[in-house]
Amino acid sequence: MADQLPDRLCNDPKSPFFDEDILKRDIGIRFNGVEKSNVEEYCVSEGWIRVAAGNAKDRMGRPMTLKLKGKVEPYVRGA
Repeated sequence: MADQLPDRLCNDPKSPFFDEDILKRDIGIRFNGVEKSNVEEYCVSEGWIRVAAGNAKDRMGRPMTLKLKGKVEPYVRGA
């Protein structure tokens, strides 16, 4: 698993797509050619990312997210 990143990854520990070992690495996301730093979750095959919607919180205290569609390119920074 040198630089192989999963098709879908989430930074919420309650998600089935959470993987702490992978998240410890410095992962970057390019969305439609632009570097994004506020990505909560991504899916390469379906072509979407979830980003935080400002400071808004849901009733459980988690950040509200927006789903954006486009070309998703995850990569390991410095590799």
